[in-house]
Amino acid sequence: MSEVVLACDECGAALVIRGARTATCPYCASPAVVERPPSRDRPDPVFVVTFADGDALAKKALAAWVSSQSIFADSALRGAAVEQLQGIYVPAALYSAVARSAYSATIGENYTTTETYTTTNADGSTTTHTRTVTHTEHRSLTGEHVGYVTDVVVSGSKGLPNEELEAVEPFDLRQLRRYDPRLISGWNTEEPSRSLEECAALARGEAIALEGRRLTDLMPGDSHRDLTYQTRVEWETMDPVLLPVWVLAVRYRPDRPPLRLVVNGQTGKATGAAPVSAIKVGIAVLVAIAFIVILVLAFAGGHRR
Repeated sequence: MSEVVLACDECGAALVIRGARTATCPYCASPAVVERPPSRDRPDPVFVVTFADGDALAKKALAAWVSSQSIFADSALRGAAVEQLQGIYVPAALYSAVARSAYSATIGENYTTTETYTTTNADGSTTTHTRTVTHTEHRSLTGEHVGYVTDVVVSGSKGLPNEELEAVEPFDLRQLRRYDPRLISGWNTEEPSRSLEECAALARGEAIALEGRRLTDLMPGDSHRDLTYQTRVEWETMDPVLLPVWVLAVRYRPDRPPLRLVVNGQTGKATGAAPVSAIKVGIAVLVAIAFIVILVLAFAGGHRR
């Protein structure tokens, strides 16, 4: 991890900064931004999405997240307290490309016919009825699809797995601002710990998955099956961006490690792994078993009669 020695502009103290673009002087509390020379694998950010509403947004997001948990979540979550709250500008990559796909599928087209049938009553008399029956005709379909895949965002931080960043997306990229050190001054700002090649591989995977969902939606007919496709991406672009994320350490029980909650610093969308109550799960299992036993006994009793 890179190490930078930075002189504080206010008091002149020498600050050693590792793995970050920002720091706060411990002597005079002045914020500082490291303007290191860009390199091929660690270019300067091009865009920034700024924080909204300060830490009030993160605390509100915690309350909303707790209230949205299932009945099996640990009841102690309702009294959870924020032990640590950090706003971090997380490095990410903003990716766009042209996706070109060759696909094949089986398409189902529905049509209806009218059928005549008869029923026999208890007294032996018959009645004629008609009904509409739906049939499906299947046919093969092959083709090509070309489209733009834009605004794919992937994490450039190994500390924030891409799955966690995806869970708090989307960011409103209409609010992108050109990078300026003044935008991040006073905030924790992380340096990239993933290479551009790693970010590109993650982004391509997301782009191809998005193309697959598009193809699913584009299939004609009333139904389809056996969709397969091969996609290649062309005209790729990727810009380094900084995204606002709150990271909360939430203490819900004194004898348990704190829970990590990640919050989108622009929208307040939150993600975290809620602890499950073993007691609640056990009670639910016992209730389910009791219900099944009652049904079996009721069925057996009715059968004997």
